[in-house]
Amino acid sequence: MKKYLLSFWLLALLCLFTGQTYALETDFLPDVKEGIVSISIQDPERDVGYTVGDILTRELTVSIKKPYVLVEESLPIVGYERRYKGQLIGIDLSQLKHTKQESSDHVMHHITLSYQVFTNNVVAKPAALPAEFLRLINTSAKKDNVFRYRIPSWNFAISPLSVFGQVKVETDMSGYRGPLLLNPEKEKIRLQFLLPILALSLLGLLYIFGKHAWLPRMGGPFAQAYKTIKKSSHSDKDTQNAFIRMHESLNTSAGYSLFSNNTADFFNKKHTFKHLESELDTFFKLSRQVFFEPKISHQSNQQALEWLAVFCKQCRDCERGLIPDSAKTKR
Repeated sequence: MKKYLLSFWLLALLCLFTGQTYALETDFLPDVKEGIVSISIQDPERDVGYTVGDILTRELTVSIKKPYVLVEESLPIVGYERRYKGQLIGIDLSQLKHTKQESSDHVMHHITLSYQVFTNNVVAKPAALPAEFLRLINTSAKKDNVFRYRIPSWNFAISPLSVFGQVKVETDMSGYRGPLLLNPEKEKIRLQFLLPILALSLLGLLYIFGKHAWLPRMGGPFAQAYKTIKKSSHSDKDTQNAFIRMHESLNTSAGYSLFSNNTADFFNKKHTFKHLESELDTFFKLSRQVFFEPKISHQSNQQALEWLAVFCKQCRDCERGLIPDSAKTKR
């Protein structure tokens, strides 16, 4: 056993100080029989996106049945930079941790290997954590008692520190790059906050501008009259019918026939209509002109209907409990 250890260390030191590669003794050792060694490997979570200076850690759990034992001197050497076909691969073992637990029929070894990347390129390139060889000794045999066990390599990709030149994403879909993911958490929070506001706004707009009576205070007499007035032509007959429809809506809302001399009770009963006191007085004057004064021109009919539509819309807001703006169109 001492002979194997001495030759192993001499070859390792020779490679380290001369910078050249030689066939180590493990290259000529036979592989250990199946069933003697069992291994569990925990590799890094991702296999892309590593740059120069990053550290990749492998967790190994190696179980070796007795009478085979691990030659601990065959564990990877910290600081020794790996080579492939005589060329440095830019992967260095920066740290090694080793603990073991012994039982009656086997020994459990916990090995942590931390590798550091010392290479870079202008484009993403493949790399690998190198395969490692462990030496085992069969303590019950007198000769040919040294074997080797291979820890498999692990492939990953090294990314450049910066993009070289102009790159079009659609033509640079490298398998080593991985998907371009965005964090949607901020947008989700904003949506959760804004969706209720949007729902309330839409409901408010539906309530204000809706034409159906399936919501409270919708589809009242002024809402129905407003639809009729908007569709009226500028003829004398349609103008008079529009004013008749407005009178009917006022009477329905008041509960009695409403005239210019009995509006006090109406305002006491319907407080929101108090804001339209001057507009209501204008309506009665304009109605008297349409029905009882000399025939007005086509242009006067158009102006009267435009004002009536504004006034009816304001009354519709009042019956829905809203405070209307003052009338801007005056006769």
